Amino acid sequence: MTEDHIIIEQSQALHGTAELAGAKNAVLVIMASLVLTDGKSVLTNVPANEDVFQMIKLLRDLGAVVSFDQETHLLEVDTRLITKFSVRSEVMKKMRASVLVMGPLLARFGRADIALPGGCVIGARPIDYHISGFKRMGVDVSIEGEHLTATADILKAHKIVLEYPSVGATENLMMAATLTKGTTRIINAALEPEVFDLIYILRKMGAHIEIEPPATIVIEGVQVLHAVEHAVLYDRLEAGSLMLAAAMTGGSIQLPQAPAFAMEMFLLKLEEMGHQIVVGADGIGVTLKATKNPKAVSFKTAPYPGFPTDLQAPMLAAQCVASGSSIIYETVYENRLLHVMELQKMGAQIKIEYNKATVMGVEKLYGASVIATDIRASCALVLAGLVAHGITRMSGIHHLSRGYEAMPHKLQKLGAHIWYETQLPPDVKLRMPTQAV
Repeated sequence: MTEDHIIIEQSQALHGTAELAGAKNAVLVIMASLVLTDGKSVLTNVPANEDVFQMIKLLRDLGAVVSFDQETHLLEVDTRLITKFSVRSEVMKKMRASVLVMGPLLARFGRADIALPGGCVIGARPIDYHISGFKRMGVDVSIEGEHLTATADILKAHKIVLEYPSVGATENLMMAATLTKGTTRIINAALEPEVFDLIYILRKMGAHIEIEPPATIVIEGVQVLHAVEHAVLYDRLEAGSLMLAAAMTGGSIQLPQAPAFAMEMFLLKLEEMGHQIVVGADGIGVTLKATKNPKAVSFKTAPYPGFPTDLQAPMLAAQCVASGSSIIYETVYENRLLHVMELQKMGAQIKIEYNKATVMGVEKLYGASVIATDIRASCALVLAGLVAHGITRMSGIHHLSRGYEAMPHKLQKLGAHIWYETQLPPDVKLRMPTQAV
């Protein structure tokens, strides 16, 4: 990606049908899980976003043979030549999900040499839960600076109680447990839809995994896991983002592939705002028709099935132009309100107190030069730009490409005025404010 800015101009109501990509938060861990196998696996519905490209680099760094057809969204991964248990720091630093190879490497080699993961600046997101769980399984972990070494002569099945239902820790520990002799129980496990998609593919590989209420994953270790074919779950977060684009502009949208069954809290809040929601048969597919007078709603992020933290920033942007006031609590990540400062540049009335944002809806937002600080913040600023008077110029657009496949193009097809700066139409260039050129 050579473009370094996105230009968004106030748009009319968006209308149309949009196709969804596979879920970023599912595909990355699924790709990591293939390290557990010894053969060629085929994944379909793989999104062509930057985080997927980084995970491809990571797998190749380990020795895997990987091919990806971006047009058909088909990914082939042959793990038979994986001989390494170390990942270069420059590869690890590109994304947080890189830590998810730790469990598969420990299961395959009894060792993982990795750097502490990088990614967005939305909070510390320490891997303490991962490390404490692995220690319960007999893993020795040492950290020197930003380098982590984990070793185990034999992984041991154990009962692991997570202090918090961390998605990453649940996935990492579960993957390691699939090839660990005996029964491992993960208590207070995360049960997000993306975790279930991982469970589905692990079962296809031959893993023995069961779910016990209220939130316990039970894994009976097996000796070997096999290569598989699997279609990645559609992205509920992309679906929510596109729905908000239509809602904020007063339009309508049809998303035939949307996993509405996994979006109930989010859809409830849209209905409370006054938007009309119709869900398809068996919870698949969503149609939204926006109200002309959206009402502000309050919400608090929480692990699934609560309101998803990854839709907090886009939903907060929607409250900026809703009627009334709302209170939003971010309970998952401590730095996930950094987009507020950028929205304030656009005229949003928001007050921050630690993890609480109080939003007073305004009649108008105004175009400004803004900076995206993480994946979901980039989406929030794009949405705000669609309804802001004038032109918004956003930098930090690599975050948008990390989490979404061709989001500007999808919005254009719905009628949005959004372009990469290098692709601006001549008439838009004429309207660009001098300071933004």
